[in-house]
This record gives sequence, structure tokens and C-alpha cells, in this order.
Amino acid sequence: MLHNIATSCCMCWNMRPQTTHFHGLVAASAAMRDFFGLVERVAATDSSVLIRGETGTGKELVARAIHKLSTRREGPFQAVNCATLTPEHLASELFGHVRGAFTGAVRDRRGLFALADGGTLFLDEVAEIPLDIQARLLRVLQEHVFVPLGGSEPVQVNVRVVAATHRALRTAVSEGRFRADLMYRIRVVPIFLPRLVDRPGDVPALLWQFIDEHNAHGGRRVERVQRKAMALLEAYDWPGNVRELRNVVEYAFAVGEGPELRVGELTPEIRGERPQARQEGGEAQRIREALREAGGRKDRAAEILGVHRTTLWRRMRELGIR
Repeated sequence: MLHNIATSCCMCWNMRPQTTHFHGLVAASAAMRDFFGLVERVAATDSSVLIRGETGTGKELVARAIHKLSTRREGPFQAVNCATLTPEHLASELFGHVRGAFTGAVRDRRGLFALADGGTLFLDEVAEIPLDIQARLLRVLQEHVFVPLGGSEPVQVNVRVVAATHRALRTAVSEGRFRADLMYRIRVVPIFLPRLVDRPGDVPALLWQFIDEHNAHGGRRVERVQRKAMALLEAYDWPGNVRELRNVVEYAFAVGEGPELRVGELTPEIRGERPQARQEGGEAQRIREALREAGGRKDRAAEILGVHRTTLWRRMRELGIR
């Protein structure tokens, strides 16, 4: 009886939580289930939406969900990250240009507003749009008309704008970096996407989602997670949110071996290592200390370090440890 209880306790952290799949978003927390309900209600309107959320939380997936659930679902969905383009390139990307509008404009080009006609345009990092382009954007939202760069003929469009930012637009307005009239046009329905650290239960749910994705690719197959590794993952504050967790799983599959995801396969940040401990000298010292503690037994030393024994043997060879 005691053996059965112990076995059950050993496996409890490897039990997969019940998850909700929502247009590419995966969650187990009540906070996210409530958020999914809000997205469904917002999508039913045709109002402009502003998604507030930290980097890596999945703002574009939310924008796509709003589009797929809206009456515009049969129309196009276009997206642009406004922080990654120069002002001239961004203006051309949004409004298009005519031949000869600037150096290199050798032919007419349709912009995203034209391409998204009848559908949805997602403006990520909208707070980074330069002020002169903000004036053009305001006109499209007010009059549903724009003029391509270098052109003279106005173009009529019917586009729903969904924007996103990790910054507070009101702060940008007070600092003179964002137009107040544009903010009120974009921020008709603001919704707030929770950080991963504020979503209890979602780390294991997403962890297994990403493990399953990697398992499906062939090669290494992870069937369980070491108890200490799961504890570290759940205790971490995830500044990079869901994107960082996905990267952590990819890292573990790249450096680890065997059916168990172990502590030694997690990134140094999650293991709580200081920068100097990441150097090979620090790693060699940890391996030697583990070998001393294990009386020279490599299999026991691997358990102490939280890595697979073949991983330990490989690192010992690479670091020249006898």
C-alpha cells in the first residue's frame, strides 16, 4: 500500500493538466479561460481593439483569434511589427507607394491597408509608430481613406484595426510621443493579456504542449519531467513569457538525451546560475564536486547534477575530466 502511495506521489508532478485550446493559444488557468471568453465577446463587435501585454505573451495569436471569430473571418488578415521598420519603410508597408515615390520604388506596390481590405490589420508595437505616420493612420481610421506614398488618388478601404503594445499609450501621449486623438481611435476596446507568471497552472500545460510538438518531430522523445526540473520551471518568473518557455524546451531537446527532461537540461537562468558559473571552469568544478560526492560513480554523479549519464560522460570528455 505504501509503495502505491509513493508511486502516485512521484508521478503527480508529471500529470498533465486539463487544457483549453483556443485558436493556437493553450492554457489551463482560470485567468486565461476568462480571457478567452472576453476575446470571443470582443470579436463579435467591429470596434478597434488594443491588446496590452508583455513581449512573448502571444499578442498576435490573440489578434488572429479576434479575426477568426469575427464577421470578417472570410477576409484577409495582415500583420506588421511597427518597431522593426524604418519610418519610410513602415509608411510604404502600410499605405503602399507608386512608382518613383522614392529611390528604389521601381513599380507600384500595394500596402497592408489595401491588402487587408474587408478583413483585419494587426499593428504590433503600435506605440513605436513615428508621429508623422500617426497622422496618416488617424485619417484611415476616421475616413477609411488613404493615399499611397507619391500618389494623388485616395483609396477607399474597409479594415478593422487590432493593435498591440507592451507600453502604456497614455504615458506615450503625456510624453508627446503618441497622438491623443489616435490613441482614442485605437483604444476603443482595450484588453489585457496576462503575463505567464500570473497564470497559475499554465507553465506545465504549455511545457507539455511544447514537448509534444518536439516529440512529433522524431529523434529524442521526452515522456516525463524530473521533479526538481518541474519545480524550477514553476518557480521561475518568466520575463520572456510563453516565448521564453518555448525556447527553454527547444534548448532542452537540443542539449539533453533520454526520455526524462532533467534539471541539467534547463537554461542557466532557470537553474539560478550566476554568469561566471556558466563558464566551462564553473561547469568542470561542479562535475568534479559531484564525482567526489558520488565516490567516483558516474551514474550517481549524473543524478546529483540532474543530467543523463551519457550527457555527463560527453561533457567530461569535452572538458578533459578524468
